[in-house]
Amino acid sequence: FSTAITITEQPVSVSVPVGYSFTLRCRAQGRSSLQYQWFCQYQSDCRLIPGATNQDLPIIAEQTQLYTCRVNDLHRNAVFSDWVKVEVHQCVARGLPPRLWQGEPVIVLNPQEQRVEVGQPLQLHCAAMGVPAPSYQWYRNGNLLEQQNRKKLRITHSKVSDSGTYLCCASNSHGEHWSSAVDVHIEEEVRSCLLLSIYSFFHLVFVSATGKIALLVGNNRYQHHPNLMAPVRDVFELRHLLEHLDFQVVSLLD
Repeated sequence: FSTAITITEQPVSVSVPVGYSFTLRCRAQGRSSLQYQWFCQYQSDCRLIPGATNQDLPIIAEQTQLYTCRVNDLHRNAVFSDWVKVEVHQCVARGLPPRLWQGEPVIVLNPQEQRVEVGQPLQLHCAAMGVPAPSYQWYRNGNLLEQQNRKKLRITHSKVSDSGTYLCCASNSHGEHWSSAVDVHIEEEVRSCLLLSIYSFFHLVFVSATGKIALLVGNNRYQHHPNLMAPVRDVFELRHLLEHLDFQVVSLLD
């Protein structure tokens, strides 16, 4: 029976830079002598690690993988440890981790300022190294966000109330490290206000003019601004309004 063997020390997940050396540990108790065998999984490929038959598994970090340890006794009882993740950061800033690093969290990716329209998804990213792997908690304007406890903050449909200053705390048993604070701007759609402003401008300035001609250009290709939601419809509506003011209208679309 599997209860004949009890895992007394589970391996733990880690988050380390490429080339970092560390050891995964597994300890168990049983009614007879025990044997250990480590396995790893990369993508969908799970394989036995040749020669990895000790309680400790030395690793030099090369790529992100999952690991587990099988423990069996002489009576063919066997149990598996928890699967743990070895996350390997391929690119980190010079000087990280610091000398004499003891495994405390070290932020390697800070979130970036965001500008998002209302209703659009919002994503912020944070990443940290640590042994054991850090846990994450996001804050907005100093207030804890209960559901945002992963390295990636996701809000599917953003609201104006989601605007604010965000930061992330990475923590493990050795301490905590805070990311840089970033501002998030959730902007209301300005299309209807823009149409009203343009119409008011034409009405106030040109209502008494004669021989009035208007050229409308609909553009939906911008380098430094989000694309308009409906440029064709905007041009059509403005054309209709201007024709009521006795304009001759020429409209173009990109």
